[in-house]
Amino acid sequence: MRYARITAAVLAALAGWQLLAQFRVNLWLRFSQFPTVAETAREFARRLGTATYWQDVSDSLTRIVGGFALAAVLGVAIGTALARSPVVSDLCGPLLEVLRPIPAIALVPVAILLFPSNEQGIVFITFTAAFFPVTVSTRHAVQALTPVWEEAVRTMGGGRWRVLRSVVLPGALPGILGGLSVGIGVSWICVISAEMISGEYGVGYRTWQDYTIVDYPGVFVGMATIGLLGRLTSTVVERLGRRLTRWLPRTERGPGASAGGRARWRTVRTTVGEPS
Repeated sequence: MRYARITAAVLAALAGWQLLAQFRVNLWLRFSQFPTVAETAREFARRLGTATYWQDVSDSLTRIVGGFALAAVLGVAIGTALARSPVVSDLCGPLLEVLRPIPAIALVPVAILLFPSNEQGIVFITFTAAFFPVTVSTRHAVQALTPVWEEAVRTMGGGRWRVLRSVVLPGALPGILGGLSVGIGVSWICVISAEMISGEYGVGYRTWQDYTIVDYPGVFVGMATIGLLGRLTSTVVERLGRRLTRWLPRTERGPGASAGGRARWRTVRTTVGEPS
């Protein structure tokens, strides 16, 4: 039933778009210049067969992967240090709090001045967009850990690195993954904007070029591509997170939820003393 509802919602949205664009409806919202679903689909199919389209996709994905991977590593490390070390918190915390409200896309002029090429500047914008959500989520997740776990490891002779490896990172992992999920979405917003402003190739650059030459089907193809790529990368992050936290009890709420999964969760709840 869930698959049926999802399919029906998508088809209804596409049908509404087709009718509004086909009949050039102009009420408060104007659809007179919108391409229809059929026109967009034909342009999408045509571009799938061109090398330029796949080069744009490859360039955007490369920028996202490079910037996001760097943000994930540094964000987790710095967020953990901020939560665990008063010295790091005093030295770096105020500076990060001042920089955090600045939109990453506003740093485009800074990136142009700092880096010798546009490519490096766009990766920097992507990194900045993901860095702060990951850092803040990591810091809060580490601070929320119960001290009992750390005390138990220290009682058994564990040192600082053992506590970090066995208690801090595993315990904070769900919060860290939440920050990563937010970060990948914000990264896409900023990398597309940066490509529109100063990029050479990329989905954002191509979408803006289509707009300047009044190729509206091409604009909608770019939008659809951005949405699909964003969904793909978000799914990768979520699947990786579920694999890393497979030891956590969870309900099976996806479209493929099985009776066996629900039964296992009821068993866990009963075991810890909750009513089934």
